[in-house]
Amino acid sequence: MDRTLIRNFCIIAHIDHGKSTLADRMLEATHVIETSAHLDQVLDDMELERERGITIKSHAIRMEYTRDKKNYILNLIDTPGHVDFSYEVSRSLASCDGALLLVDATQGIEAQTMSNLYLALENDLEIIPVINKIDLPKADIEGVQHDIVENIGVEASQIYQVSAKDGTGIDELLLGIITHIPSPGGSSDNQVKALIFDSYYDKYRGVIILIRVFDGKLKQGDNIRLMSNNKIFNIEEIGYLGLEKIRTRELAAGEVGYIIANIKEVSDARVGDTVTTEKNGCKTPLPGFQEPKPMVYSGIFPLDKEDHENLRDSLGKLKLNDAALTYEPESSLALGFGFRCGFLGMLHLEIIKERLFREYDVPIITTTPSVRFIIVRNDGSELVIYNPVDMPDPVMINHIMEPIMNVEIIVPSAYVGNILTLVQERRGIQKDIQYIDEKRLAIHYEMPLLEIIFDFYDKLKSVSRGYASLDYSFKENRKSRVVKVDILINGEKVDAMSFICHEDKAFQWGKSVTEKLQDVIPRHLFKIALQASIGAKIIARSTINPLRKNVTAKCYGGDITRKRKLLEKQKEGKKRMKEIGSVNIPQDAFLEVLKADRD
Repeated sequence: MDRTLIRNFCIIAHIDHGKSTLADRMLEATHVIETSAHLDQVLDDMELERERGITIKSHAIRMEYTRDKKNYILNLIDTPGHVDFSYEVSRSLASCDGALLLVDATQGIEAQTMSNLYLALENDLEIIPVINKIDLPKADIEGVQHDIVENIGVEASQIYQVSAKDGTGIDELLLGIITHIPSPGGSSDNQVKALIFDSYYDKYRGVIILIRVFDGKLKQGDNIRLMSNNKIFNIEEIGYLGLEKIRTRELAAGEVGYIIANIKEVSDARVGDTVTTEKNGCKTPLPGFQEPKPMVYSGIFPLDKEDHENLRDSLGKLKLNDAALTYEPESSLALGFGFRCGFLGMLHLEIIKERLFREYDVPIITTTPSVRFIIVRNDGSELVIYNPVDMPDPVMINHIMEPIMNVEIIVPSAYVGNILTLVQERRGIQKDIQYIDEKRLAIHYEMPLLEIIFDFYDKLKSVSRGYASLDYSFKENRKSRVVKVDILINGEKVDAMSFICHEDKAFQWGKSVTEKLQDVIPRHLFKIALQASIGAKIIARSTINPLRKNVTAKCYGGDITRKRKLLEKQKEGKKRMKEIGSVNIPQDAFLEVLKADRD
């Protein structure tokens, strides 16, 4: 294959800016698919991706485009658009030589778009700005064009205008791709060096890895070495990525394709790893490889205790396709046996919950999400905890460190006051404000991850009427005054409802949870105390009053002492019942704890 005719590119955009729809139109224009003979969002093959209108897993596809009697190969490497999957985005970008920067004509540049743009510039990619949705009545083409010119420093004439919905401007864009994006470098004669930008599990073939070859040639039958773990595998099949896999004899420098090599687990073929040959392989891997680190942790328990084995098997199958998911066994007095799971973020958690129910038919309940805390004991030793239940006695703790994130919020100037108030309530420290244009600005904060994971994104959208966008990345672990709050029901701790929060918010959060529980736990024949405590100190309380049987109904007149005797007898019975009776906690109660107001 003539390397000068290859173009490797991706599309970077914020959620819902039309990335998957644009990919559909490009596939039609290059005759990979027939017009109107397919589903929308061809590259989003997961039902959940179509329903939510987001890309969860990155995809790749090869297109052939003929121009001036030359047959060009266009390799589109699709990327997720959500902040939770930014590492996948970075590896997809590293596999490309150029990127289409897609901006919605009605919304303008958003935080995640800027974040991915910086990643693209770090990888030295050729950027082609594209304004999408120009057919909409609310499209502000001139305003968005001005934003792009100011932020990227290109001429207005270099910005492409398209409507991915009706196909306007697609031919011009394809010409722009072959004109502006450079052909891949490298040489087929060098030592083999290829980047894994995605991998997934096939139940018949094992792990299939998607690669971009930077140097050398890979052929069927070659023994390959994965440089992060030094494991050796033999290539059983190699090929290109069309709508179906297209088998070939070899992949050379500059090409994008797949390898099947009898790899049993996705964790062996990590995204970002370097593939080389066992003999005469390269000595230094491609830069940028990282182990995906979970940021949010939550307990997952089956609603029906008999589903425990099904849940274990389902998590194992999901783990095969999602190396970022971690889980280990956990038990709870209230919920029984389950698993403590680690996720990249709250969207990742929601997706796993949905997939467990839809794909494996396992109804589950999740505990309050938490983050990774570092406990520094009095003797100087450190303990890392992911679960509030593991918090040691406060007497043994010198201090606690929590993760702090760098946060970027892009918002119209009209809503700045609302945003500043919201972030201040969430312990945000403002670093700077940058004006993007006369209408919008970018605000940079340092914020605890604990304050972001609950409902911060929803509140942000609410106070800005949907116009604000959010991006965040890990900065450091920082000393903080956080405490563990226990929830007691009828004097008994419910471990699945415990949570860790900042000392100043403990009363507010505790009161909110007890009030929620007051609404969902049914009344019993005895009074139920709902309490929030820090150690032995009760900081908030709500009460569920008892149901009362009218024991004096059978008394018609007569001496008052007879009625009193019956009431006293009832009182003693209720007291004894409270001591030995158990409170029936419905499953809804655990869900309501997650919805408790955290402001």
